[in-house]
Amino acid sequence: MRFKRYITLLFTLVSLSLSAQNHRGFKVKIGEPLPNFELKLLDQTPINSDSLKGKVCVIQFTASWCGVCRKEMPHLEKYVWQRFKNQEFILLGVDLKETPKVVERFIKETQISYPIAIDSDGSVFELFTVPKAGVTRNIVIDREGKIIFLTRLFDEIEFQQMIDVIAKELEKK
Repeated sequence: MRFKRYITLLFTLVSLSLSAQNHRGFKVKIGEPLPNFELKLLDQTPINSDSLKGKVCVIQFTASWCGVCRKEMPHLEKYVWQRFKNQEFILLGVDLKETPKVVERFIKETQISYPIAIDSDGSVFELFTVPKAGVTRNIVIDREGKIIFLTRLFDEIEFQQMIDVIAKELEKK
């Protein structure tokens, strides 16, 4: 009887956690395919949803004016990019509605080395979010192009959960 209550409680907590991830200003949900998009990295290299397939990917939406983004980015650099960059993994920063000059300064200030693209009109951001949603979001994608984890803002527990999801996904062959 005690075991049954434990299982029920565990199932409820997992369901609530997944449900919470599927809100928070996201249009997309866990289990859905990555929306089709096209961007250019700062060096003008094209990148799109198809080019991410075959790799585990984190798409990080950010902006220089976002204080939470500035807090999170060094953690993404150190604990995600530096840890996984030599595997079948990509961390793609997507800056929201800023100029290349502003983004280059932002990269220097935050001391990140992962690739950054600019979503100059916000159209890619809007594929993932409801209107007027806030920035500081990470979307984790599996090798097949399916969304497997969503974050909003910077919470250390959720950040660690994201790292665990990435590590487990990279272990799969």
